[in-house]
Amino acid sequence: MFRKFRTVLAAAAFIVATYAAAAEMAGPHPDTYVVKRGDTLWDISGKFLKKPWLWPEIWQANPQIKNPHLIYPGDVISLAYLDRVAIQPGPRQEAPIGAIPLADIEPFLKNLRVTDSFEQLPRVVGLEDDRLHAMAGQMVYALGLDSAQVGQRYAIVRPGLRYTQTHFTSDGHYGTYKEDLDFRGKRVGSQTIDWERSWNSAALDTGAQLELLGYELTQVATGAVTRGVVPGSDTATLVLEGNGYEVRPGDRLIPVEAQPYDLQFFPHVPKVLQPEGKLQIAAVADALTSGGPRDVVAISGGSREGIDNGTVFSIWREGSGIIDRQHDPQDSRPTENRRGKGQIQLPDEYAGHVMVFRTFEKVSYGLVMEGTKPSRVGYVLKHPDAAY
Repeated sequence: MFRKFRTVLAAAAFIVATYAAAAEMAGPHPDTYVVKRGDTLWDISGKFLKKPWLWPEIWQANPQIKNPHLIYPGDVISLAYLDRVAIQPGPRQEAPIGAIPLADIEPFLKNLRVTDSFEQLPRVVGLEDDRLHAMAGQMVYALGLDSAQVGQRYAIVRPGLRYTQTHFTSDGHYGTYKEDLDFRGKRVGSQTIDWERSWNSAALDTGAQLELLGYELTQVATGAVTRGVVPGSDTATLVLEGNGYEVRPGDRLIPVEAQPYDLQFFPHVPKVLQPEGKLQIAAVADALTSGGPRDVVAISGGSREGIDNGTVFSIWREGSGIIDRQHDPQDSRPTENRRGKGQIQLPDEYAGHVMVFRTFEKVSYGLVMEGTKPSRVGYVLKHPDAAY
């Protein structure tokens, strides 16, 4: 059951808030806890604290802690004195405990990235034996790899979604939208898969400003160059590697990243506060509109908004504006998610918490860590301690 937390209103108040956070223990607890191999900060704080994302701040409030990001097996965490969390160092004979190691969440992550443009990227133009699709072990031919060297590895990616956001100056409301892209990376007409809000490009006729947040590229396979561009040919040759989806003409290529994800994640509160409603769930990976714990969601904000890997948000369903049927039984207006004339505004509803694991300039990806209800496209993100 979700417990209401006190809201931290400014970054300057974080250190003060850590003392209050330390007092918010999750029920009865022992006086001490000895860190064990296999523990993570999220696991330990889940046992004793209500706020897993506040470990670094709590430790910084205890001057005896040399590195608030590292604990080791054998360290003794004191939970007794005034309900404050402190730590006494133990032997340093084993590797330190990370917050959330990549291995713990990697099976749930999706190899997605966001770019402002993809038209200039090299692309697959043909397949072995003139096939319609190609799989591991088969050859593909790419245009735009004139300087590629034998042995270079490329990720083969496919544009799938276009993210935009509209800020309506009339009421300050933000609308975040996703639209399907076809095999060429072009929008499928003016339609959007966000059917619930029935939005399309015609909404821009009102004069609202539309901002492109980026194009989502999904990795479908990897390949290694086996032959560069040779006389009499316009393309380089790659052989597809390992497991992956089928590759088809029109897919794009980018160099393989040596380390696309951080090796470990340290949950923490947002560093910069954003206007109400600015950050929203823009999409749920491999789903239409809804997700739950261990699902990946796209967020309508990135490094430009001060978001970095490990940032934790709470997820909220915006309160509906309802018609008072007792006084207006004949009113046929529908219930909406925004306040309207003659409507009663209901409060926002808590849905869960999400931790960011990959950040781009205007879009980031997060993993839903916990929830009391499905997290849906359009739900807003707030400070993890938000109470409403």
